[in-house]
Amino acid sequence: MKGPPAASHPEQGSGTVLALTLGFAVLALLAGLLLLAQAEVMASRAASAADLAALAAADAARGIASGEPCAVAAGVAGQQGATVTACEVVRGEVVEVATELDQPFLVGTATGRARAGPPP
Repeated sequence: MKGPPAASHPEQGSGTVLALTLGFAVLALLAGLLLLAQAEVMASRAASAADLAALAAADAARGIASGEPCAVAAGVAGQQGATVTACEVVRGEVVEVATELDQPFLVGTATGRARAGPPP
């Protein structure tokens, strides 16, 4: 024998909607955090490429290594997957280098800047 039919509640299924909304919010937050982490990695790579390129160019400017400083910087940056966007020899032995990663990021391009020269 069947009992009386269950009364229909206006809140029926609201827990499912709330759980799905919270699940999507968590997924969106994780995607945002992943995007920020990837941006930080790209910025770090661009800065490292600039540091290495500036150090190599400063060695060339001082005569420790052979080659023209900015050409040396471009070669070192290329080995790191970056391109030199600006290179300037300042005061004879100090070199300023700006780099940009060859792989554009979703929200922009990662860039790095560095200056290197003889020890004080």
